[in-house]
Amino acid sequence: MKAKLTLLLFAALAAVCFAQEDSAHKNELALGLGGLPALSRSDTPRLDTGSGVAFQVNYGRRFFKGRKVALYGEINALANPLRDVSSSIPTATHDFASLYITPGIRVKFLPTSRISPYALVGGGYADYQQSTTRIDGQPNSVSRELARGVFDFGAGVEVHVWRFVALRGEARDFYTGSPAYSIATVSGGQHNAVAADALVLGWH
Repeated sequence: MKAKLTLLLFAALAAVCFAQEDSAHKNELALGLGGLPALSRSDTPRLDTGSGVAFQVNYGRRFFKGRKVALYGEINALANPLRDVSSSIPTATHDFASLYITPGIRVKFLPTSRISPYALVGGGYADYQQSTTRIDGQPNSVSRELARGVFDFGAGVEVHVWRFVALRGEARDFYTGSPAYSIATVSGGQHNAVAADALVLGWH
């Protein structure tokens, strides 16, 4: 009787563990830290932005899973508190901050393997906050806030280290209109590349 009860409990525990293992991939929350490299604009006059720290939060929800491919909807938020600006034009904006919020689609390959590469694409809202001063120290005449559309795409790899925990490394490019640099000749689109590592938590 004890043996049967033990076997039944073991089977029930195994079923619960299996269900938890499968459900761990249905919802994902990733907390990431990365960086934006320095950027040089080829416009005339030349303008350079410094590198910056990127804080990233990503929520993904799986709505299709096969043996080789899983499809997720995601919402990604990335914030950069400061990027310095350098230019030969002293009236240019001294620095700016960035916020990108991009819903999108993520395709994960080999989702049940220990190592799962993925690709992503999305788009949404970008917010740039310009400094209140210019490079020459005088008040900045441009608007403090500037909203832009943003298109993002990228790829990465996820390494599963425990049932509900994974590590992620990825690269994304956020393509937007330019921040308000206070230089009339600097306009058009701007690529904002980001490389980041993240801790991923999964649950049902």
